[in-house]
Amino acid sequence: MAQLNLNESLAIIKRGSDELLVEQELIEKLKKGQPLRIKAGFDPTAPDLHLGHTVLLNKLRQFQDLGHQVFFLIGDFTGMIGDPTGKTTTRPPLTAEQVQENAKSYTSQVFKILKPEQTEVVFNSTWLSKLGTTGMVELAATHTVARMLERDDFNKRYKANQPIAIHEFLYPLLQGYDSVELKADVELGGTDQKFNLLMGRELQKHYGQNPQCVLTMPLLEGLDGVNKMSKSLGNYIGITEAPEEIFGKIMSISDDLMWRYIELLSFESLKTIAQWKKITDGGANPRDVKVQFAQEIVTRFHSRVAAEQALANFELRSKGGIPDEVPEITITISQDTIPIALLLKQAGLVPSTSEGLRSIDQGGVKLDGEKVTDKGLTLARGVTVVAQVGKRKFAKVKII
Repeated sequence: MAQLNLNESLAIIKRGSDELLVEQELIEKLKKGQPLRIKAGFDPTAPDLHLGHTVLLNKLRQFQDLGHQVFFLIGDFTGMIGDPTGKTTTRPPLTAEQVQENAKSYTSQVFKILKPEQTEVVFNSTWLSKLGTTGMVELAATHTVARMLERDDFNKRYKANQPIAIHEFLYPLLQGYDSVELKADVELGGTDQKFNLLMGRELQKHYGQNPQCVLTMPLLEGLDGVNKMSKSLGNYIGITEAPEEIFGKIMSISDDLMWRYIELLSFESLKTIAQWKKITDGGANPRDVKVQFAQEIVTRFHSRVAAEQALANFELRSKGGIPDEVPEITITISQDTIPIALLLKQAGLVPSTSEGLRSIDQGGVKLDGEKVTDKGLTLARGVTVVAQVGKRKFAKVKII
């Protein structure tokens, strides 16, 4: 294990966390000097991860750096039920095929953060599919309906006369049973998962095991600084996005939100971050810290070379220039000319022609570095131009 004293280890574990239950129990576990079994479950409901998902992954990595073993649990069985957490309606279950496809995506991405040699990827269908009817009934018998209705989202739906399907009550029980099977010492989850995490403690006690400690992590705000990071809200930073896109999105966040991101996502030491804050409090430009943080994140998910290039391109764009590396796209037209808005759409720079026209109205469209103001502009066959929308989207478009 890493050569740190107990207080130093505890400080790393608690860094950025919301709540640790029960701290004294964790201290006793750490005093034994043995690698702990750290569990975090992920229902494969989406194929791509964003930085909000990596808050838990970062914490798992910190546990690994302290010498502990991580169980990255993919809820392929529970994913077919659907986690009711935070939902006002019963969530449609995923098919087995959807779950498996999304699980493949997870495993291809998580090792950009986690150490493979200290990570065991497990699927809860391995044991939950073997429970059978008898096992499921015995598991359900460990808790009452009244206990389930203590859960906030169930309680709200019940009081609002909104339907709660019986199988939704099984979800926290099955997640808790995962902890029994894995003999988890610690389970991590978001603050919205507290009920499910505590269920693991209760079931471990029921089955005669030492109860796991629970570490909840805050939900990361998206680029808007208000709502939880979410693809559906468009306020996310995907870890598979292009280096320039990741870098640019991070540079767009507010200075206040920057510190929140650094606390939850950076692997820099607490001492280094404290020094950064001291320097900026002394009058230094927070932009310099943001640049270092953006480079760290791009390096993590791409490479140091990609991070350096992303910085160079960002600075070039800030000065109104065109990056050295621009995607090349060929558009075939049936007429002699193509309207500018349609060109932007076919080049993948805007989702629709109406959005292209709106971008022109807002002054966000350039051709070869010159701002476009004429929404009726057409471009002829045989022309090649560098089209730009906003500060980060570029394409070298050849019209044939």
